[in-house]
Order: sequence, then C-alpha cells, then structure tokens
Amino acid sequence: MKIELVRAWPRRFETCALDLPEGARVRDALAAAGWARDEEAVAYAVYGVRVEHDAVLHEGDRVELLRPLLADPKDARRRRAQARGPLKGGVSK
Repeated sequence: MKIELVRAWPRRFETCALDLPEGARVRDALAAAGWARDEEAVAYAVYGVRVEHDAVLHEGDRVELLRPLLADPKDARRRRAQARGPLKGGVSK
C-alpha cells in the first residue's frame, strides 16, 4: 500500500512516499523512511488526526510528524492584532 510521510519546520517541509505491506503501522513507516529517530517529533497524526506509533495504516494515508508548538496560537493571534492597531471604519452603534 502507498502512504506518505510528512515532516515540517517553520519554513520548509520534507515528504517521503513509501510502498508498505498491508497491516503496516506508523512505526514501520518511520523505520522505512529512516525517520524513526527524529527527536523533534513529539507525536504523529494521519490527516491531522493524532495517532499512536502502533496505529495501523491504510492505503493512501498521510502520516505527519508533529513538533512542539513554538508559540500559543491564541497569543500569537493576539500579538498580530495588537500590532495592526485598532480597526478603522467600524460599524457604528
């Protein structure tokens, strides 16, 4: 079965297409790609849904190596909004 592995950093990404036997697990895909010792990965997902390393894969799955967040998304959005300043031309009440 064909699956894809994806790992990403802030400004780049890497993919690896694999052909694995039926019943292969996430850990098998990582080993086949040579990514089993990626120390930056803190978790795994298949199409954005978090899975364990022993999850069984299916034809066409995309396995994503997840890295720790560098910033809280809510805080980052709040900082961007503050940097833009108040909205102009808003609706009157």
